[in-house]
Amino acid sequence: MSFEERPELSVVVPVFNEERNMAPFLRALSGQREVRLELIISDGASTDDSVAVAQRSSRGLSFPVRVIGGAKGRGGQMNLGAGAARGNTLLFLHIDSGFSDPLALRKGLDALKREAEGGARVAGRFALAFDFEGETPLPYRFYGAKATLDRPGCTHGDQGFLIGSDFFGEIGPFDTALPLMEDTFLAERVRKAGRWLLLPARITTSPRRFLAEGLLPRQTLNAILMNLAAIGRLSLIESLKKSYRSQDAARRLRLQPFLAQLEEAIAALPRAQRRHLWYLTGTYVRGNAWQIPFFLDLLTGGVSEGKGGKLLALHDRFLGRLIDNRFGNWGAAALTWAWFRLTLYASR
Repeated sequence: MSFEERPELSVVVPVFNEERNMAPFLRALSGQREVRLELIISDGASTDDSVAVAQRSSRGLSFPVRVIGGAKGRGGQMNLGAGAARGNTLLFLHIDSGFSDPLALRKGLDALKREAEGGARVAGRFALAFDFEGETPLPYRFYGAKATLDRPGCTHGDQGFLIGSDFFGEIGPFDTALPLMEDTFLAERVRKAGRWLLLPARITTSPRRFLAEGLLPRQTLNAILMNLAAIGRLSLIESLKKSYRSQDAARRLRLQPFLAQLEEAIAALPRAQRRHLWYLTGTYVRGNAWQIPFFLDLLTGGVSEGKGGKLLALHDRFLGRLIDNRFGNWGAAALTWAWFRLTLYASR
């Protein structure tokens, strides 16, 4: 592609201290075929040689590569990249992600174009797989299967977000107030304003953060963060900001300091607010009870891509409706309160 020719796709990749992954990522992206793309690497003031490696490794590629710089923070970095993009379609991608199908981007663009004809407000995300040698462990297969579902809380940035620049201009930008979950917030704004399309290709992502921090502590914190966001209590998240280190600094995550600070923040609320917080938490947890039958469907091999199985269908038709009331919310609140106390005690 001529460097003067307008690309049909602008790939935006936020990086911070990713010198080891830069060259492999560029080589992998150069394997994509039949697509006119540009790559925008949005660097968040890296202290290693990420920028130099990007500039050196991009020589001779079939697509133009631009490196732009700004303050550290993934949301802000992606916003800067979107602002610099020349393509009519944006792909927000993580540097530890890749595609085994050389036509993955071509298929994604074509599918998005077909769905968007006639003015439909749609964004696309890829089916997700974790990059393991050999068999993928069960928890990661669960996360990958869940990522194909069109349900709130199931769409995340490691799937890649393919979206028209005009639509992004309407529902964006990424929220820069917090150092994490900016992708989840944007995904739900897409869901409210339009709809998500599961693209006909698979993206592979590295499990490196889970392996470095520990799957259980990281997902425990992620669940707490998702709940606080859903119930509008992000002010209580201040004590958890430091829980998300940059990948180069990631190490075993200790839950106790963060849970203890959250406990103090909740205890400082007036009694009526504490009671309301736990009720809203119960409502959120009850609304996500579908994940249990979905997991059981996965265990029994009854899950198809983009859908659950018989147990999930039974939950949605009967049990989910049966517990969708104040009694169900308070029951879930009591169980969640007990879980939080036990988790806090076990983390000491």
